[in-house]
Amino acid sequence: MTENPFLTVSDLPYRLPRFEDIAVEHYLPAFEAGMAEELDAVAAITAQREEPTFANTVVALERAGTGVLARVHRTFYNKNTSDTDADHQAVESEIGPRLAEHRDRILLDPALFARLDALWRRRGELGLDEQDERLLERYHSEFVRGGAALDETGKARLSQINAELAELSTKFNQQVLADINDAAVHVTDAAELDGLSEAAVKAAAAAAADRGLDGHLLTQQLFSDHPQLDQLHDRAVRERVWRASTSRGAQNAAVLLAMARLRAERARLLGFEHHADYIAADQTAGDAGIIAERLADLAAASVRNARAEAAELQAVIDAEGGGFTLAAWDWSYYAAKVRRAKYGFDTDALRPYLELDRVLFDGVFRAAELEFGLSFTERRDLVGYHPEVRVFEVFDHDGTPLGLFLADFFTRESKKGGAWMNALVVQSELTGERAVVVNNLNIVKPPEGEPALITVDNVRTMFHEFGHALHGLLSACRYPKTSMTSTPRDFVEYPSQVNEMWILWPEVVAGYARHHRTGEAAPASLLEQWERSGSFGEGFASTEYLAAAILDQAWHRLAPEDVPEADGDAAAAVEAFERRALEAAGIAMDQIAPRYRSGYFAHIFAGGYSAGYYSYIWSEILDADTVEWFEEHGGLTRENGDRFRKFLLSRGGSIDPMESYRRFRGRDARIEPLLERRGLQ
Repeated sequence: MTENPFLTVSDLPYRLPRFEDIAVEHYLPAFEAGMAEELDAVAAITAQREEPTFANTVVALERAGTGVLARVHRTFYNKNTSDTDADHQAVESEIGPRLAEHRDRILLDPALFARLDALWRRRGELGLDEQDERLLERYHSEFVRGGAALDETGKARLSQINAELAELSTKFNQQVLADINDAAVHVTDAAELDGLSEAAVKAAAAAAADRGLDGHLLTQQLFSDHPQLDQLHDRAVRERVWRASTSRGAQNAAVLLAMARLRAERARLLGFEHHADYIAADQTAGDAGIIAERLADLAAASVRNARAEAAELQAVIDAEGGGFTLAAWDWSYYAAKVRRAKYGFDTDALRPYLELDRVLFDGVFRAAELEFGLSFTERRDLVGYHPEVRVFEVFDHDGTPLGLFLADFFTRESKKGGAWMNALVVQSELTGERAVVVNNLNIVKPPEGEPALITVDNVRTMFHEFGHALHGLLSACRYPKTSMTSTPRDFVEYPSQVNEMWILWPEVVAGYARHHRTGEAAPASLLEQWERSGSFGEGFASTEYLAAAILDQAWHRLAPEDVPEADGDAAAAVEAFERRALEAAGIAMDQIAPRYRSGYFAHIFAGGYSAGYYSYIWSEILDADTVEWFEEHGGLTRENGDRFRKFLLSRGGSIDPMESYRRFRGRDARIEPLLERRGLQ
């Protein structure tokens, strides 16, 4: 084996990992070396004879987490979500439980916790500034929540639970990817694709050819509602696509039941009523009961709107002599018809004006230039982890280098579904490192030589995920642990949602909404139709999202003994629980599936959003209130952007996030702008 590239700091700009030198066989040895290095550093802290100080304990612990393990961990998990294979999944299966055990060895170290606890008890005497105090608070909370105060029997059981959960989460994640690929719908008669755009038909043919199949292949995405259901004229094909999407996850049923039971047991062991309480206690919400009440209130209004929308769609079916009752696979198709009739807006008519590179350069990047003065230079000399990854160097308004942005936009069988941001290098004054961030999307790749014409939803996702990237790139924090997007889950989506406001801002949309062949600007009437139709379908959108958020809470409000037993049919037990939970919440509608059903709900069973999927709507309260502020203060200006950057984006989690918000806004957030936006007054 060649020299392991993780054992030394990369000499590339911004310490970008040397991807061309990394092979799958490097990961396990690097993980092992990194864990050993970190444990040695922790042993050096606890072996000190000196009384604990902030420098010799907290800062020393922070430095201990910035070595080999941090480098390999960020690089591996980014690669494994974006471009995995059997070899990488084997590494994931092996290292997951070992990392959980390693983390527990640190969190459950009594000597280390004693030093942290002593500092915490006399924190008022230490003369700490707010970033130092926040770091101490985060470490102390992490150790307490990690079981440091348990007796030896409790610690042993906690470690066992954590190792089992790590193993189960890996299984869930790998099955989700397999199910997405297996659920692709094979169409042999091209006539059945009537309604799809020419580009979509070509992409489906290319997807089939990639798998050695004749005809066309409609590949799946992570969420329940397939993006092409609004175009397919053939009702039987729509039903096939919808059923293939929503029937995924049966093989994950036993895994998720075991995870729910173990999480419930862990929460009880740590003194909480259930896992939802355990999670909420460390979020801005603070209490699972408050979250449940808010979701219930919003759900009632959402269902009222959705039922009104359903009646409107049924009226169209009846007027056309359809002779059938609206079903889930009909909703998007007839909603598109109503949108065209009401607003004259046809999303397909806009698509020739939405070419990927122009949206990126003249839309996403242009908004960041106008708001913050940023500029972007593509670095073709720097290599990403996959040939499709593009690397951009980011500069501040005065030309100061800020970091790197990696863009990985296209779907592939080796990539998990959805869209997300990862950090490969974390900004920190302690280490002198600047941010290297990745945006991953799942845009269908066009055939060779064809332009990448994207959807309205793709545009929104690009702006959203780049909002996360900005949160990382504009970070100016002292410590890695509280830098960039290291905020509570119910805050982290807020900056990314705010960035969506620029999609239809006049000076932004005028730049990117141009015909891919002629460069002609999209007709003003078409853009007006897009904007006016923005609130259409809010009942559906709110209901499918809230159904998923309520399912998440339902699974994680259970006591261990209340988690359903499989009784030989885990999938049936999960389906029955879903039905009961949605009916009890008053949000069960046959025509609207939850955005994610439990068996492919990777956010909560293979990601960091367990009992936290409510975060999107919680963050949207701040988002809507912030959009109102921008509009009141002149919109997309450098002055407004600089204020948002100074008080919010640059602070990461280095101070209490809600205090950051109050400093920016001058008060706490109001919910009324959100209710107005979603039609939930």
